[in-house]
Amino acid sequence: MDAFRVIEIKKSVWEGNDRNAAILRSELEEKGVFLLNLMSSPGSGKTTTLVRTIEALEGSVALGVMEADIDSDVDAATVSRAGARVVQLHTGGMCHLDAEMTRQGLDALASGAPGTAGGTAEGDRFAGLAGIDCVVLENIGNLICTADYDTGAARNVMILSVPEGDDKPLKYPNIFKVCDVLLVNKIDVAPHFDFSLSALEERVKALNPDIRIIPVSAKTGEGIPEWAEWLKTEISEWRKNI
Repeated sequence: MDAFRVIEIKKSVWEGNDRNAAILRSELEEKGVFLLNLMSSPGSGKTTTLVRTIEALEGSVALGVMEADIDSDVDAATVSRAGARVVQLHTGGMCHLDAEMTRQGLDALASGAPGTAGGTAEGDRFAGLAGIDCVVLENIGNLICTADYDTGAARNVMILSVPEGDDKPLKYPNIFKVCDVLLVNKIDVAPHFDFSLSALEERVKALNPDIRIIPVSAKTGEGIPEWAEWLKTEISEWRKNI
């Protein structure tokens, strides 16, 4: 029988990405730029919640945004109207972003700053992000692939909307394990759905005891101040420790 090698491709890809993510995270720490990876399924209200967040943080935290999508620039246009500097990332069918894709987005966001047309020098990478406190990566709408790839973010946040159901931690456990905060969006319509916040909390905490769960409504604004305050505090504490 001929000898042959078995190569674990996924493991190799993840290990390479983890190295890239660690390097990117270190570079962002040097620049004092807090990267937030925002994940959810399609239709959960990511962009609307992000707009609410931009409004709530106006004057206290300067946000930049990277909008990732398979196609279209609808979300980037919406965020731009809210007043944040934004770039649209098209993945060409990819269901997630990895650290290298995130770096490309950050390069584009940095080169779009006033006075940095044409990009920034390799030795002064991300210089164009000066003045931005936090960059939000609005990841592809996906509860599976996005959880597997470290983007280099300082924190991971997930949005789960009430209509999706309280059983999602049972079906997609990995994404709940890697997140620091779970925003339960559309909480204003919970009475109209077969949805139990307590059941959701129990299932999520069984996977990730340290996760912070914040019920919000991007439509009414409920819970947004608590979420915004959490983000401000995390950015402040992160800067103290870098």
